[in-house]
Amino acid sequence: MRTYRKFQDVLIDELRADPEQAFMYLQVALEEFDQDGDLQHLMLAVRNVAEARGGVPELARQVGIGKSSLYKVLSEDGNPTLSTISAVLHGLGYRLALAPAQPRAAS
Repeated sequence: MRTYRKFQDVLIDELRADPEQAFMYLQVALEEFDQDGDLQHLMLAVRNVAEARGGVPELARQVGIGKSSLYKVLSEDGNPTLSTISAVLHGLGYRLALAPAQPRAAS
C-alpha cells in the first residue's frame, strides 16, 4: 500500500505541475471507459486530477456537492449520474463532448 501511495503522490504532483498532462490523463481514461465501460478508472482519474487542483473538498465546494458525497462518487464503488460527472468536470475546467465513433477494423 505504501508503494501505491507514493506512486499516487508522484502522479498527483505531476498532474499539478502540468495541466496539459492532466487533460491527456483524463482523455485516456475517458477513451478507456468508452472501450470497456469500466467507470472505476475514469472516476479515479477525475479524483487524481481533483487532488492535483486543490483537493476533493475544494472541488465539492465549487460544484455544490457535499464532500462525503463527492468522495463516494469518485470512489471505486461510485456510480455517478451523467449530470454529476458533467458538474465535476466543469468544476475542473473541462466539459463533456461527443465525437464520431471510429469504425471498428474488420477482423
